[in-house]
Amino acid sequence: MKYIALLGSTGSIGTNVLKVIRKFPDQYAVSSMAAGRNVELLAQQVLEFAPQLVSVIDEEHADRLVAILGDSYSGEIVFGPEGNKEVAAHGPASLTISAIVGAAGLLPTLAAIDAGKDIGLANKETLVMAGHIVMEKIRLKGVAMLPVDSEHSAIFQALGSERKGDVHKILLTASGGPFHGRTKAELQQVTRSQALAHPNWTMGQKISIDSATLMNKGLEVIEAKWLFDVEPENIEVIVHPQSIVHSLVEYHDGSILGHLGVADMCIPIAYALSYPNRLPLKLDRLNLTQCASLQFVEPDYENFPALGLAFAALKTGGTAPAVLNAANEVAVAAFLNEEIKFLDIAEIVSHVLSSIPLGDDTILEDILTADRLARECATKRVLTLA
Repeated sequence: MKYIALLGSTGSIGTNVLKVIRKFPDQYAVSSMAAGRNVELLAQQVLEFAPQLVSVIDEEHADRLVAILGDSYSGEIVFGPEGNKEVAAHGPASLTISAIVGAAGLLPTLAAIDAGKDIGLANKETLVMAGHIVMEKIRLKGVAMLPVDSEHSAIFQALGSERKGDVHKILLTASGGPFHGRTKAELQQVTRSQALAHPNWTMGQKISIDSATLMNKGLEVIEAKWLFDVEPENIEVIVHPQSIVHSLVEYHDGSILGHLGVADMCIPIAYALSYPNRLPLKLDRLNLTQCASLQFVEPDYENFPALGLAFAALKTGGTAPAVLNAANEVAVAAFLNEEIKFLDIAEIVSHVLSSIPLGDDTILEDILTADRLARECATKRVLTLA
């Protein structure tokens, strides 16, 4: 039996992780889980999967969870950032799935690595903020870092046993989101509900907005740099609206290896759970004879500047990616609250990147300070635009 610690159990990734585990109860069990505020769904998960340890966002929600569960749960309930770290490092678990959204996933992921857990990474912000520190800890602890994002799982699989020195370029595919091909004038009128309506994937609100702005792909570029130890100039983003090719690797001899499949997050999740084996998932299969022609086009950097900002932050280095991420989290939250317009998101990120002094990305305190200052600056900028 393989025991899993699950961070972000009630989110879109977390619920899919549990869907896979549910199909293979003789192979996997959940030893601990953490969620945020959705204690009603969390209570259902706790009763079904019986983890020994559960964490929620704060003491108030912990009390609510206790009240819902009553005498039906005998495990331990903790809360807050320290609770998340306890869940991540929980003793019986051999694999920690890091699926908390945003910067909140960094410290528990570090705690899991320190505890010697393999990591199934769905929280790209962990590497965006602290890639240098995280990958060095991974190396020193001798644990595995298994990508859960569909694009990075595709690259991981396409790399296989190939020699790193043979890689010429990593090609990250992007669906283009719901606004592929729109003009700047059209983007000025985008509404919250329109931005949340992704054409191919069912995701949480934050990642859906990031996909619409292409910031999600920018964050994935930074994540790929650390996961696969490649330079920014060897990472390329191409828009592929069909979301059939999930990413590719180009080698020095001109060969390109890619990963094709249906748009279902259970596939990369199952691969991270079972690596190096594969689980027999009963999902819809990709029928190549019924596929329409596959389209690949250059990203529109002018109308979707977030992608360019991410590349620029990666090349700048230091704590610039942490600043980028923090500013984006604040701006996306403001857009979801209908305080700013869609195009204001990238404007806020650009403003904060040019306003915050940069620190050393090998020092955790510098990263956390940059994150805090960027959030303060972004919040002030939101107020000027609201």
